[in-house]
Amino acid sequence: RHSSGTSEQQKPQPPGEGAEPGAPNELYENPWTIPNLLSMTRIGLSPVLGYLIVEEDFNIALGVFALAGLTDLLDGYIARNWASQKSVLGSVLDPLADKILISILYVCLTYTDLIPVPLTAMIVLRDITLIAAVFYVRYKTLPPPKTVGRYFNPCYATAQLKPTFISKMNTGVQLILVAASLAAPVFNYVDSVYLQTLWYITAFTTTASAYSYYHYGRDRKST
Repeated sequence: RHSSGTSEQQKPQPPGEGAEPGAPNELYENPWTIPNLLSMTRIGLSPVLGYLIVEEDFNIALGVFALAGLTDLLDGYIARNWASQKSVLGSVLDPLADKILISILYVCLTYTDLIPVPLTAMIVLRDITLIAAVFYVRYKTLPPPKTVGRYFNPCYATAQLKPTFISKMNTGVQLILVAASLAAPVFNYVDSVYLQTLWYITAFTTTASAYSYYHYGRDRKST
């Protein structure tokens, strides 16, 4: 994380992008950390999983989903335990990878009639709104000059949209439903009442998560 305490903690700026005299120093960080690469791997696995689900190859899809879950566990563990692997980009990229993975999985599982359409529509709409909010926050907090090149340059760190507690819980519930739905045709419990109960639990946590972000944003505006 950036600190203004000493000059040793400040990252060098790229050539030609020096700040004007008196302007605050910018955080210019290395985006090529192991957690960020793991998050990008998870994004890359998302369409592969989607294809396997549409083709109803659920056995292999379960294995690939487990691999994607492993990358999620590893990137968080590494970022927490090695300070050099932390980055503002990672704080955005990790939840973004989760949202891309979850959105693709829910759409494809709905296509194969394993998850109801209204639930998927609710989840995808929430995730699209949050992704748009992330891009908006980056634009608003990017130090001038606000150019397209600087906006899409991951080395420039900006403020982040922190996940709420209920949002973290919701992501876990959504992933549990995905795992249960992928396993349902493999272990023959597609019509299980427990699976259907999990639909309603997921709908509740998704709604609660969306409200928590709305409440968080409203409080930030008022301060």
